[in-house]
Amino acid sequence: MPGNGWQVMASFRRDGSVMQQKLKPGTVGRIAGYARPYVRELVLFLTLNSLAALIVVANPLLLKAIIDQGIVAGRQGLVVWLAAAVAGLALVEAVLSLAQRWYSARIGEGLIYDLRSQVFAHVQRQPVAFFMRAQTGSLVSRLNNDVIGAQRALTTTLSAVVSNVISLILVLVTMMILSWQVTLIALLLLPIFVLPAKWVGKRLQRVSREQMVLDAEMGSLMTERFNVAGAMLAKLYGRPAEEEENFSSRAARVRDVGVVAAMYGRVFFTALTLVAALATAMVYGVGGYLVVDGTLQLGTLVALATLLTRMYGPLTALSNVHVDVMTALVSFDRVFEVLDLKPLIRDRKDARPLAEHPASPGSKPAPSLLKAPSIQFDHVRFAYPSAEEVSLASLESIARTDTAPGREVLHDVDFTAAPGSLVALVGPSGAGKSTITHLVSRLYDVSDGAVRIGGVDVRDVTLESLRAEIGVVSQDAHLFHDSIRENMRYARPDATDEEILAALDAAQIGALVTAMPEGLDTVVGDRGYRLSGGEKQRLAIARLLLKAPSVVVLDEATAHLDSESEAAVQRALRTALAGRTSLVIAHRLSTIREADQILVIDGGRVAERGRHEELLLQGGLYAELYRTQFSHQRDGASGNGVPGDEVLGDGVSGDGERRTEPLGAE
Repeated sequence: MPGNGWQVMASFRRDGSVMQQKLKPGTVGRIAGYARPYVRELVLFLTLNSLAALIVVANPLLLKAIIDQGIVAGRQGLVVWLAAAVAGLALVEAVLSLAQRWYSARIGEGLIYDLRSQVFAHVQRQPVAFFMRAQTGSLVSRLNNDVIGAQRALTTTLSAVVSNVISLILVLVTMMILSWQVTLIALLLLPIFVLPAKWVGKRLQRVSREQMVLDAEMGSLMTERFNVAGAMLAKLYGRPAEEEENFSSRAARVRDVGVVAAMYGRVFFTALTLVAALATAMVYGVGGYLVVDGTLQLGTLVALATLLTRMYGPLTALSNVHVDVMTALVSFDRVFEVLDLKPLIRDRKDARPLAEHPASPGSKPAPSLLKAPSIQFDHVRFAYPSAEEVSLASLESIARTDTAPGREVLHDVDFTAAPGSLVALVGPSGAGKSTITHLVSRLYDVSDGAVRIGGVDVRDVTLESLRAEIGVVSQDAHLFHDSIRENMRYARPDATDEEILAALDAAQIGALVTAMPEGLDTVVGDRGYRLSGGEKQRLAIARLLLKAPSVVVLDEATAHLDSESEAAVQRALRTALAGRTSLVIAHRLSTIREADQILVIDGGRVAERGRHEELLLQGGLYAELYRTQFSHQRDGASGNGVPGDEVLGDGVSGDGERRTEPLGAE
């Protein structure tokens, strides 16, 4: 009985609230689809479970035969043979146990691999808007906790149901055959066993829920304080004594709940063992009387007592199996919820690689990959998608209230960047500059109009081929917690060390990397925090140079550089951008003075266009921005006094007001 007591207790710890949840139609059918590749293993697994259940009954019957037909009858040879049979059965049971575990692991881990791989690939295809809304912890939970919970449906839960049902039927039939009187007495004791278990189980469920919540809160606190940005903020603004007190308070609550959970578990197990002992005493009392009376044989009594210990476990587990089954099904349903969220940005059925695609009617043919294509915005309108279109409420940490469609942030944007030209986007913060660049690489799709690369609508080409031709360096360059070499090879996996070093030299950071003790093997740290802002930015530019795309997007790529570094990178960019079509967002005039075309973006519209000198002569928004920032620079309020380093449009409009737009827009 104690052997399977913890398994029974785990069953009662399941959260019974899952029974109130409704599954989507077809969930069971989809689960069967995932089980189909493992049908052969499942059949063998369930067969092994059935054989193990037979051994549950065979052992007590052998003990009965040893006592009644061997010991009592004085047949020593038979006792030896039957004892050898018990030993052989124990060996078979051990082999069956190992085989069961192997098949269970093979099916379970295989299913986890299938689900995790599918969910990961599907999440990777979601648009940027999805990641702006979804909570990272919730996504990780779907890949870990829910996938493992779903796996239990085909291994732990299914095998437990099959083995418990077969064992229970065989045990009850055998006990009824041996002595129906003793069997009925044993069954009458069942409520005394099950009712306390359910009472304790409900409290275990409540404590377990509270324990998970407290563990999550403590884990979130540690995650926030232990990452580089959080640790730095805590050191600069935090109060160590209060931080320690806050954590100690949460840890103390976890400790207290852990003690309560441990005591409930011990009470459950003790009660389970006690009732089993009482039932065994009752069987020996009644059965012993019948043996003395000559109604029952001694071996039969021993067999009944042994079978009794193997009856209450399966009975109790099956009494709560509906919660186990529903828990596994709900886990599957939560995984399916993610898989059913269709990516807002995806390839059309007839999409073809950019290099193979014919140009749109009336435009020039699509260029080869060796030539820079044109970029055309054809009367583009754009509104950010609503929450329902890109995310799931269950993946967000707070309830969504913005159910209305997103407001339009780009209005009739129309311009053409000639092949190999440099087009600069300037304007107040929140005007829509970054939104325009996001449409080029198809991080979002236009609401109306079209964005064309080389005359081809970006929605008609495959995403892989489109993004292979576009290189982006953002204002906040991201680096993975890996070596410099692997961060560089993210742009070109087949790049050699010589090619990587050449790109680093072109980005004016090669000498710094080679001077490091570990060179290209230097680990940059979480998000690249072991490097300065300027070093991270130059590594990002080197990564762009290594990719060598035909279209380049720079979103304030020199924002974190000092004047000396910026001058060096500008020289590298001037060489790297030669012959490539470039779209550059920049506030510093040094970045845009040589642009072939400057687009002044204001309120989601192209307010002005032209070259630097032309726009200054027009006396419009561009001239106002220039005069405002230039006068501040002379007064020392901005810039650093270096010629050509004036700041343009740093979050202030021509009338001095700060502009805002939805999350994700520049």
